[in-house]
Amino acid sequence: MNTKKPAILKRVSTISLLLLFLLLVAMLLGILMGSTPGGLREAIQSLFGSRETESMMDTIIWRIRFPRVLLATLVGAALSLGGLVFQALLRNPLAEPYILGISSGSGIGAIVGILMGFSRFPGVGAMAFAGSMITLLLLLVMSSGQTMLKKDSLLLSGVMVNSFCGALIMFLISITQDSRLHNIIFWLLGDLSMTDMGQVGILAVTIVPCFILLFWLSNSMNLLLMGKEMAQTMGVNIKVVTAILLIVTSFMVSATVSHCGPVGFVGLVMPHLLRLVFGPDHRVLVPACVLGGGTYMVLCDLLARTLPEQGEMPAGVITALIGAPLFIILLKKTGR
Repeated sequence: MNTKKPAILKRVSTISLLLLFLLLVAMLLGILMGSTPGGLREAIQSLFGSRETESMMDTIIWRIRFPRVLLATLVGAALSLGGLVFQALLRNPLAEPYILGISSGSGIGAIVGILMGFSRFPGVGAMAFAGSMITLLLLLVMSSGQTMLKKDSLLLSGVMVNSFCGALIMFLISITQDSRLHNIIFWLLGDLSMTDMGQVGILAVTIVPCFILLFWLSNSMNLLLMGKEMAQTMGVNIKVVTAILLIVTSFMVSATVSHCGPVGFVGLVMPHLLRLVFGPDHRVLVPACVLGGGTYMVLCDLLARTLPEQGEMPAGVITALIGAPLFIILLKKTGR
């Protein structure tokens, strides 16, 4: 055991440093590139503070692009890690962060907030978070007791909650006739355009402790995949670990969705891709999902900002356009 620990620490460190380098490169591209007229040289000067007077590019870099890149990093990390945890918890490679209906509950809360005329933040964000928490509470009540340990019961409860919330979302959309419909559609597609450093700071304080806790439980996830009996013989308290993983991950995903809406396919594709590259050990996969998912989301958001000739599209459109075919390719490679 003593010889294995330094080996896994070295592997985790090496992979994390590699992915951190890729993340920093992606963040730099996300900050320097955009649809705003202005050369790369001007953006570099603004980023590294080589100007004597503040220009329009300085404002764009520090007040628009920099917070947005940080938000994309946090969103990609949280959704990728959320997908990994749910795949381990449900022992289902097709599980993703929204499988239990958390995003649908957030959607209902956000739509109600938009219809009530609240501001994007904190009004709509707070309503979305409240909706997701109510959905999580309902799910816990439906799957309480010993049934929480049964993945099929938990999965079916999530499917039922998701279907009901989805129907309610469609009802709310159908009765919306004015310009608020555009805001609702953009939010439901996953939109990172409305953010500032205050929002990014709140999200970071909320979800970074979740990253740390889930990394601490990474070896327990390895044992859970080996089966209930094996995990118990290895000293894992199945009921406690399952409850912690479910609640912490749902809370993390809820906080993320409340800031930007449900961004699809990140939590489904990235864990698969990283598992294919780095193997099944969750002690490696947890930091890999945080860094790799952040990199993927930053690059997708960059495409969402730069591809349209005018304006931009929701980042969720890009993640779906890339994620769906990529997931099909991964499924063929793994032979599922």
